[in-house]
Amino acid sequence: MTGTATHTPRNRPATVLFASLIGTTIEFFDFYIYATAAVLVFPKLFFPAGDAAAATLQSLATFAIAFFARPVGSAVFGHFGDRVGRKATLVAALLTMGLSTVFIGLLPTYATIGTAAPLLLALCRFGQGLGLGGEWGGAVLLATENAPPGKRAWYGMFPQLGAPIGFFLSSGVFLLLSQTLSDADFLRYGWRIPFLASALLVLVGLYVRLKITETPDFQAVLDRNERVKLPVAAVFANHTRALVLGTLAALATFVVFYLMTVFALSWGTSALGYSRQTFLLLQLGAIVFFGLTIPIAAVLADRHGRRAAMILVSVGLALFGLLFGPLFGSGQLTLVALFLVLGQCLIGLTYGPLGTLLSEMFPPEVRYTGASLTFNLAGILGASLAPYVATWLATNYGLQTVGWYLSAASVISLVALLLTAPASSGTPATAR
Repeated sequence: MTGTATHTPRNRPATVLFASLIGTTIEFFDFYIYATAAVLVFPKLFFPAGDAAAATLQSLATFAIAFFARPVGSAVFGHFGDRVGRKATLVAALLTMGLSTVFIGLLPTYATIGTAAPLLLALCRFGQGLGLGGEWGGAVLLATENAPPGKRAWYGMFPQLGAPIGFFLSSGVFLLLSQTLSDADFLRYGWRIPFLASALLVLVGLYVRLKITETPDFQAVLDRNERVKLPVAAVFANHTRALVLGTLAALATFVVFYLMTVFALSWGTSALGYSRQTFLLLQLGAIVFFGLTIPIAAVLADRHGRRAAMILVSVGLALFGLLFGPLFGSGQLTLVALFLVLGQCLIGLTYGPLGTLLSEMFPPEVRYTGASLTFNLAGILGASLAPYVATWLATNYGLQTVGWYLSAASVISLVALLLTAPASSGTPATAR
């Protein structure tokens, strides 16, 4: 694999890290407000009245659409990211995600336009997935390709921090609206506020990203005239092993992420009988631990290697799956809070090094496409249907089977990590 470029970074570290952080914060804020609304709002407003459980499953199905759109976004934005540059592509991805989110806040409901409402909702959700498919990879590369030696995981964790911050903001907004508005007002207009307010965040993100210059690694590709004509074809033809193993290595990260967020909120506020305010407050507190463990994971990954760090966490996730049913279904608020905190800690520990691990599996000339495709294909396998599958398992076979589902995904990721070529703590792994 081509070595790390020796160009002196032209971007100030603070600007780079903030640009990567603010973008993913916005993207994940937009993504999570949809996830929350898919549980609390959309089943009531965008699907025909009838069986509440069926409406929830239909709403979760629209939630899954974005994960199938994300690989498309990876291919489209990855192509331009590897051909034109990281900066311009990141701006385009942010706009795609932001506009799709604002349009959701403007949509008429089923009561107003009938079946066109869920169809338009699904279209906007596709747009969200398309934008996020191009955003994540570019943000990770913006950070890691500007990182000094020995600090790749530390720099790479800044875009990962956008996930807990975006999740914290989205949950906080919905909690605030739930406490200040009646249920009728919340369903009539309150749910739209987070979607429309995201426009302000997008403007901030665009301002910051327009100030950055191209990354040294990509500039080196331009200088050596090594751009690939069709990056997505090159990834599938020349880096198949990295693509497959990287996708499976990230599988458990996605499964646990969406079990602890979307499924937990849905099941906790329905089958387990907790109020919306109570459960959102519990999740809000647990998310703090998600954010705190990401930098811890980055330090460990720089010191001992990304692969070793993620192998250890995969074992922890497999064991946590065995506690899923006993803790979450205990009926005791203290144990449920412990369940959420443990789950969010494990998410942070696996999510922190993930971006750096995946980006190091591909050479600079196809890195945007390769890392993005790997991440988002894992999203299809691990996240798109996770809330749906978990709901079906818990309804038909009990809550403990959801934990077994998580343990099985963790074992698959563990095996993939063991088969992945080791990398030193400061240099990219060899693409195989």
